[in-house]
Amino acid sequence: MTTMGIQRSGNETTAFAVLGAASLCHLLNDTLQSLAIASYPIFKSGFGLSFSQIGLMTLTYQVTASLLQPMVGLYTDKRPQPFSLPFGMTASLLGLMALAYASSYGQLLIGSALLGIGSSIFHPESSRLARLASGGAHGLAQSIFQVGGNVGSSLGPLLVAFFVLPRGQASLAWFGLLALCGIAVLTGLGSWYKRHGRLRTGGSRTRDAASALSPRQVRLALFVLFGLILSKFFYMASFTSYYVFYLMDRFALPQASAQLYLFIFLGAVAAGTLIGGPVGDRIGRKAVIWGSIAGVLPFTLVLPYVGLTATVALSVVIGVILSSAFSAIVVYAQELMPGRVGMVSGMFFGLAFGLGGIGAALVGALADFTSIEFVYRVCAFLPALGFLAAFLPDAEGRRIVSRSTLKG
Repeated sequence: MTTMGIQRSGNETTAFAVLGAASLCHLLNDTLQSLAIASYPIFKSGFGLSFSQIGLMTLTYQVTASLLQPMVGLYTDKRPQPFSLPFGMTASLLGLMALAYASSYGQLLIGSALLGIGSSIFHPESSRLARLASGGAHGLAQSIFQVGGNVGSSLGPLLVAFFVLPRGQASLAWFGLLALCGIAVLTGLGSWYKRHGRLRTGGSRTRDAASALSPRQVRLALFVLFGLILSKFFYMASFTSYYVFYLMDRFALPQASAQLYLFIFLGAVAAGTLIGGPVGDRIGRKAVIWGSIAGVLPFTLVLPYVGLTATVALSVVIGVILSSAFSAIVVYAQELMPGRVGMVSGMFFGLAFGLGGIGAALVGALADFTSIEFVYRVCAFLPALGFLAAFLPDAEGRRIVSRSTLKG
């Protein structure tokens, strides 16, 4: 893949072509996953599922990913596996096929698990690839990489509304063509990574090291970050898995219209992700993390009590603000534990998946016991955990990436 890497000047040039290709593959990977989630109303009506069973599907997918990702990352820190990337996409392809042709709830769970396995392989190595191609602009690189996933997640509801709903569950299989495209591009990226991977240890350990933090400070920072991830992804689970049901129940919307509003929310999430990384490069990760999660609290508290237009407008604001934190969190954690890029990436992507899955299962059970509207009133308080960010130490050594770093 000779054209995929832009020639570097030392370690200071960002390989935008590589980042763009990685982001595209993230888009394709997460489109497959979002198709499954956006198809929940189809599965619910077709198989007579309860909200708890819907939550268990999300739990199966996300816990599978969360358990495997840190282990994959830890292994590949010592033994990089560039060509594991297309293998992960292949697992996601098999998961989508299982969902398309499932004839029982058990087969739906198998498809969900295969999607989780695909994510567990894809995310740690592709995140490492993004850091390798960053040229020092680590927040920007993570944002470019992650925004592909967010765009892919936002496409699922749109594709379900206009393609899958009119044609039925089996039409999900057509999107296997996206996975085949991803496998081809990831094979090329694997070749680039294999050629350039030896550069990943060259001087990065000292450059990225946290500024003289003690082991106790590192443990405290990780504990706080876990709390912030819990807050963010428990709340996000109420949207990604149940926002369509909420809109249909509260405002009597048809399913296709509700899917469109979910697409708008997920598009806002993609925009926030793209903003958060480069802003963190300039003003510091801690400031972005603090402002993102705690700053969204007033909007989440108001959302359950307003009309449809205000609900959609608030969902956009919430999506942009809340999603801006994750790139900053991942890079902050990488700087806490230099030389452990794969393990840290796998741990935090895995934690995001796992907590999102647990959150979806708990939200589904609570919705069955009470109502979907009550769920949104309770979840509105979760961003209050964002105030934990006040306890984060300065892991960046006041290093702000200059504009000259981004040239190339």
